[in-house]
Amino acid sequence: MDTEGRGPCAAIPADQMDFVRQILDRIGDKWSMLVIAVLDAGPLRYTDLQREVPGISQRMLTLTVRQLQQDGLVTRTAYAEVPPRVEYALTPMGRSLHRIVTSLVTWVADHHGQIREHRARTATG
Repeated sequence: MDTEGRGPCAAIPADQMDFVRQILDRIGDKWSMLVIAVLDAGPLRYTDLQREVPGISQRMLTLTVRQLQQDGLVTRTAYAEVPPRVEYALTPMGRSLHRIVTSLVTWVADHHGQIREHRARTATG
């Protein structure tokens, strides 16, 4: 059976594959997906963002938003106020990814019970 040229990977030049995998690792990370999902409603301050992503530590949130900012998916706006205020928002490119991320998060929420059952069955048998 000839499998050459099948699937989306076939269209990616070999010299770009490492970078594509890096980006998929970044946006496929659980914290990145959740941050992208909650930012769709509009800009959020750091503490509000942390509250909206249950379980994320301060360190992981800082690292995640910094990486998403480096990739051009999130903006960080600092306001010269006392006390200082910082807001995070999706860029247009981040918004274009939101629908995909939300679909994945929704799929997991819809199927987590079935996945748990399958894991329990395969762990005992």
